[in-house]
Amino acid sequence: MEKTTYKRLESLDALRGFDLFFLVALGPLAHSLARAADVGWLNDCMWAFDHVQWVGFSPWDLIMPLFLFMSGASMPFALSRFKGVSDKKSLFRRLGKRILLLWIFGMMCQGNLLGLNPDRIYLYSNTLQSIAAGYLITAVLFLYTSRRTQIGVAVALLLVYWAAMQFITVGSYGGGNYTPEGNLAEWIDRAVLGRFRDGAKVVDGEVVFASWYHYTWILSTLNFGVTVLTGLFAGYIAKDKTSDIHKLKWYFGAGAAMVAAGWLWGLQMPVIKTIWTSSMVLVSSGYCFLLMGLFYYLIDYKGYNKNITWLKVYGMNSIVAYMLANVINFSCLGQSLFYGLEQYLGNYYSFLISLSNVLVIYVILWQLYKRNIFLKV
Repeated sequence: MEKTTYKRLESLDALRGFDLFFLVALGPLAHSLARAADVGWLNDCMWAFDHVQWVGFSPWDLIMPLFLFMSGASMPFALSRFKGVSDKKSLFRRLGKRILLLWIFGMMCQGNLLGLNPDRIYLYSNTLQSIAAGYLITAVLFLYTSRRTQIGVAVALLLVYWAAMQFITVGSYGGGNYTPEGNLAEWIDRAVLGRFRDGAKVVDGEVVFASWYHYTWILSTLNFGVTVLTGLFAGYIAKDKTSDIHKLKWYFGAGAAMVAAGWLWGLQMPVIKTIWTSSMVLVSSGYCFLLMGLFYYLIDYKGYNKNITWLKVYGMNSIVAYMLANVINFSCLGQSLFYGLEQYLGNYYSFLISLSNVLVIYVILWQLYKRNIFLKV
């Protein structure tokens, strides 16, 4: 932990906070309330808090891309001072530390590291690890190439992913197959990760893959890099010394163009978040640009920043919020304090426990924020 002294762009922190609030607070509370109430209209609304089964896109599917996007958006503010430095050893030590910590945190959250069972440890299975991979790609490009080259690389990576998925065939995998069981990215993850893939286990000396797990990571890393790169481009816009109107035109114009291009490409390459298709990258990055434009307009342009502290509480300690929500279960505190209410609340008792869990996490984040303490990874 260290104290932060530099001035931050509030819209970046607020948007990151919005993303984390959706993930660690609003989503769990919505699911808990829907289960307790069990009414038709509320159940119908829950699509917004669930991933689509395969093809398509929901608001909940935007959480992970936005997390990656925001890691790139902060890069022009955090790393610009290193661009003109000839000796970048200290920077690369810092990047190496960031990548390593994010990877370990990811294994703690989803890789079963804390289970302390070598037979159940999974190497590459979490959002934080995708951020680490995408951030590394983007940081190297940011430090050593021009903006034009970075845009060219982003386009090239989208096309390389598409070409690999479309034209490479290995047995029954690939060759334009975008089904959960037959796409090339699925084969690559099985071949490279083997028993270290999430859900895999060894039975009688053979690796058996979970039938329910189809998230892919190895080939998808190309497009993780593109998602972080699009955040970098948004960060350039925010940092450039141009008029606010010019910035807003870029955010809304580029965002709308990417969304349209992504859904159009989706007619040939389906929009599938699970395997991070190139069309999905365009769609999600377009939505991220639009959200960035909206937050920039409201907070930095119009000055509506008096009531955003609660978002900054989440946004300025986003990794802490993510880890607290995924690693530590604070429900025991609510159960210890409110167990006598279960007989009166019925189904809604579980909602009260979920609410107490969310509030405990917020209180911890608020105490860190109030003391100006932020986890720097």
